Amino acid sequence: MQNFEQSVYKLIVETSTNLPGDVRQAIKRAQEAEDRATRSGLSLSTIASNIEMAETNISPICQDTGMPTFVVHTPVGANQLIMKQQIRNAIAQATKDGKLRTNSVDSLTGANTGDNLGPGTPVIHFEQWEKDTIDVRLILKGGGCENKNIQYSLPAELEGLGKAGRDLDGIRKCIMHAVYQAQGQGCSAGFIGVGIGGDRTTGYELAKQQLFRRTDDTNPIPELQKLEDYVMEHANQLGIGTMGFGGQVTLLGCKVGVMNRLPASFFVSVAYNCWAFRRQGVLLDAETGDIIEWVYPQGSELPMKDEPAVSKAADTAAPSTAERREVRLKMPLSEEEVRSLRVGDIVILDGEMHTGRDALHKYLMDHDSPVDLNGAVIYHCGPVMLKDEQGWQVKAAGPTTSIREEPYQGDIIKKFGIRAVIGKGGMGAKTLAALQEHGAVYLNAIGGAAQYYAECFKQVNGVDFMEFGIPEAMWHLQTEGFAAIVTMDAHGNSLHADVEKDSFNKLAQFKEPVFTS
Repeated sequence: MQNFEQSVYKLIVETSTNLPGDVRQAIKRAQEAEDRATRSGLSLSTIASNIEMAETNISPICQDTGMPTFVVHTPVGANQLIMKQQIRNAIAQATKDGKLRTNSVDSLTGANTGDNLGPGTPVIHFEQWEKDTIDVRLILKGGGCENKNIQYSLPAELEGLGKAGRDLDGIRKCIMHAVYQAQGQGCSAGFIGVGIGGDRTTGYELAKQQLFRRTDDTNPIPELQKLEDYVMEHANQLGIGTMGFGGQVTLLGCKVGVMNRLPASFFVSVAYNCWAFRRQGVLLDAETGDIIEWVYPQGSELPMKDEPAVSKAADTAAPSTAERREVRLKMPLSEEEVRSLRVGDIVILDGEMHTGRDALHKYLMDHDSPVDLNGAVIYHCGPVMLKDEQGWQVKAAGPTTSIREEPYQGDIIKKFGIRAVIGKGGMGAKTLAALQEHGAVYLNAIGGAAQYYAECFKQVNGVDFMEFGIPEAMWHLQTEGFAAIVTMDAHGNSLHADVEKDSFNKLAQFKEPVFTS
């Protein structure tokens, strides 16, 4: 199989840079269902633009290329040891070429391996079958949506829904609660895979396996088909919307599988996947390793409609919408400028911006900053970076989930005089209080739109803390036209808190039984 490694490399690149056709179709339906003048509608337009840019640039759709997880079916007698090594080689090469972010981190030391190889990464599952071809499937599931996975042990008492018993109706309640608890932190609108039964480990495995199904397939088990249809109809009534901004579309797909369990255990496991649903597969010739066909429709078969992106909000928003106000600011920012902003404003930023994630926030709690952060903007982002003869180049740079920084953010705003924090999914009460007290705002960028935002960074002015690894380093980026929406302002207002409260109230309507035993 002299071409197996190259075929796997092509699969990795295609998965990372070109969203499959069935996923694109689901996003198109969401665009049709959402008012384009709303925050969610504008976000979907940005998402559509980002999908096309990633395909054109052959660059990652989202900068968090996740945990590469392979499922490989081989004929009896295939040398899985050689195949495993060639998959690892292909992963390392794709990382070197900037198609994957350096995502393999030592859990004890925090050191990044730099090549996506290490204990447990990548994940490779081999299964034999009686066919004479090789089937290789890959899913790239990022950390933001991975953190919104959830597992229930029935019977359980669920907030807003009451008791969930060991029956189909209890399972229904778990799934509805799983969608509610994700809010916008998993880059909604998203997809979910559900595993019923098994033990704690196999339940999650079954849930993730459901994400390999086509978005337009039909469940062969009538009860589960009915459950999937119910969830797709009613989850979108929660009003969470794209990025958690509120809206008509919260869920793009729901797939449910079932396996046997122990008498004492009844687990319902939910694997949440963001809108950037990156999974693809290839059928290979077992003799040569050449690609015979792609398992899922390739994205190029379904171009995304060219819609105005979020920075065009002032031209597209209806006169009656609060989202119409657009403000262009140059960094560093003044307290007066920041306190003039309100939830719903669209802010366009120019000047120098600084990235900062978990490692930097922890460091800054006890140390000085290497640069002056008074009036600065911190971007919760772990970019994909490549170095060439001109220096460092930003290849992908979307926001990461901000709530992880909640223990630090308020203190750091106070300590350094930071005026704006950019991320996705919002932050909590401690940060909201600091924004109000010290005069700062939270700006929500569009999760997963890594190509859209990478174009805003015109030059890398410098970098600190490379010892943290490329994603966790502090990058100083010269920025032009970076657009984000104010979702937490300096007056104590939080769109995220409002949407969560509203969706919780709506969740109560699904408390009564639907499926009879």
